[in-house]
Amino acid sequence: MENILYAKNLKKIYGSRGNNYTALQGIDMEIAQGEFVGIMGPSGAGKTTLLNIISTIDKPTSGTVLIDGEDIVKMKDNQLSTFRRNKLGFIFQDFNLLDTLTVKENMILPLTLAMAEPKLIEQRAAEVGRILGIEDIQHKYPYEISGGQKQRTAAARAIIHQPKLILADEPTGALDSKSSMELLQCLSDLNRDNGANIMMVTHDAFAASYCKRIIFIKDGQLFTELHKGGSRKEFFQKILDVLKTMGGDNSDLI
Repeated sequence: MENILYAKNLKKIYGSRGNNYTALQGIDMEIAQGEFVGIMGPSGAGKTTLLNIISTIDKPTSGTVLIDGEDIVKMKDNQLSTFRRNKLGFIFQDFNLLDTLTVKENMILPLTLAMAEPKLIEQRAAEVGRILGIEDIQHKYPYEISGGQKQRTAAARAIIHQPKLILADEPTGALDSKSSMELLQCLSDLNRDNGANIMMVTHDAFAASYCKRIIFIKDGQLFTELHKGGSRKEFFQKILDVLKTMGGDNSDLI
């Protein structure tokens, strides 16, 4: 199966000689086509550093990162900007919607920036709006909709240009339980029905139970992996068991 993400021997050291901190200590990981992967670990484990490197926000001290076969470590800033716009989709905890734009205008922003044809923009807006259940609120502004609708709008913006990899950073962190479940089900459906490739960083075992595979990180290194088998409830319990083995409960994994 084709790998959308391939990372080899990723290391990240902050600071200078004599006063440095190693955030990542030789991480190897892959995400294959059609996977929904969760990243979990205690505070300070290196989750955010790993996400920042894969999202092209930061560069590793050493190592290789290939996304859709392209080496992002060797890219220059202008290349990274184009790559990020075309190949990556982002879902943030705090939505990051533009208040002066309608739901539809926020959704289609990646296509607008890419100067896509108006017909394609309208087609994708209708399709993605239907998939995420926000077709009836596209004329509204962010301040007029609920937190769950805002996050689904953010998810729509992340997928509308059909990126190779969707990166979700604590996407349920600002949502109530009902909205969280609705968003997680949407992500799961996107993965199952549309083949979306998703990497989600989360501290929440319930959210992680919607993934197909969990990668656990501790002290900048891979700790273990879990592959989903059986029901989501069974997977949830297995995740909790690993978290206990790591030395912290679910509330510690922030």
